[in-house]
Amino acid sequence: MEPLLGTTLPVFLGLTVGLFGGCAFMAGQGLASGWRPIGLVFVYSALLGLGDRFLTYGLFQGELWLLSGYLVDTAVLAVICLLAYRLTLTRRMVAQYPWLYERLGPFGWHEKSKRDG
Repeated sequence: MEPLLGTTLPVFLGLTVGLFGGCAFMAGQGLASGWRPIGLVFVYSALLGLGDRFLTYGLFQGELWLLSGYLVDTAVLAVICLLAYRLTLTRRMVAQYPWLYERLGPFGWHEKSKRDG
């Protein structure tokens, strides 16, 4: 696992999933709260992946220019950011338009059925 990540598993879990995962979660919430397009999730995740690679290198002597490490870090951060984006967007849609939509699980909503009369 270490050759793929460019660092040890505890460093990956602590730095990438813990610290930068929290940043990715907040980025996803911020994007959804501001009604920004979902494509920006990938831009933010790529930038967070660069920061994660740099801190892995600077603090824990990980490999800086390891492409597989960057791609794994960025993919994990993108998944976290997408989950936060969808959770927040669902909450916003149902709260802001309660006469139109009702919650359909944590990640979705659907249009309320029209009743006669």
